[in-house]
Amino acid sequence: MAALVWFTIGVALWHFTVFVPDRFWGGIVGAFLGAAAGAMVTGAIAQLALGESIGQTDLATALYAVPGTLLGLALVYAVGVRQERV
Repeated sequence: MAALVWFTIGVALWHFTVFVPDRFWGGIVGAFLGAAAGAMVTGAIAQLALGESIGQTDLATALYAVPGTLLGLALVYAVGVRQERV
């Protein structure tokens, strides 16, 4: 259940990319994949580091995905900007 929460948080925050210039690597689909992957990775790392079960969810479970989503979006954006200059 926690994986569903992480993915949902990633998708929810991905919606705010409409306010950013579209320089993401792979466009809006690349931004979607970056947000989802980042949310899943940091969510899983935090959940497992705390020794909690993947099936156990609470408010903190949703917050674990926020930094990963932002990092994933930043990474995909940075790659897109770098490719644009080349």
